[in-house]
Amino acid sequence: MTSMNPEQVARACMKAMWQADAASQQLDMLIEQVSPGGARISMTITSAMANGHATCHGGYIFTLADSAFAFACNTYNQRNVAQQAAITFIAPAFVGDRLTAIAREVSRRGRGGIYDVAVTNQAGDQIAEFRGHSRSVKGELVPETV
Repeated sequence: MTSMNPEQVARACMKAMWQADAASQQLDMLIEQVSPGGARISMTITSAMANGHATCHGGYIFTLADSAFAFACNTYNQRNVAQQAAITFIAPAFVGDRLTAIAREVSRRGRGGIYDVAVTNQAGDQIAEFRGHSRSVKGELVPETV
């Protein structure tokens, strides 16, 4: 890892996490971009994700935002988990919509970080805003190389 630049470290961490992320894979999420402290992930809403109001169940929107948060806060080769997260739903999403979650680092100090995630649809309409607080734990995602 010492010979890698920050962008390369972020991509290596993303690849390591993706291999074990069955939840994001099963929902056919696509990681479009990752950078130190940031990530962009998209997902198409299927009929299996619809609720009784014929809109996307909020849990799926939260899961998309949470995945973007996870990939963003794990870009420094230090394992991080969610300590707290909250979402505000702004507009409904519908079957067939392609949602994109863009996570950005707001603060990273000591063992904690704060990340904001904006979720939009294919038209650029704001669907939700998510804020996640991360906490670093023991371990690296990618073994240190010399």
